[in-house]
Amino acid sequence: WTDGLTSLDRYKGRCYGIEPVLGEENQYIAYVAYPLDLFEEGSVTNMFTSIVGNVFGFKALR
Repeated sequence: WTDGLTSLDRYKGRCYGIEPVLGEENQYIAYVAYPLDLFEEGSVTNMFTSIVGNVFGFKALR
């Protein structure tokens, strides 16, 4: 293994904004951006599975 194969920092999502949910205590919306390199151009299936996989894979943050 090399650092190039094990370092995934460039593929991690980046949180660029957090806003409170109006009327909901201790709930927030986080805006996350991912590098375009992760998505195949013109592939709706790739985009859909990436979004659905991430949304349903989220866990509560504390």
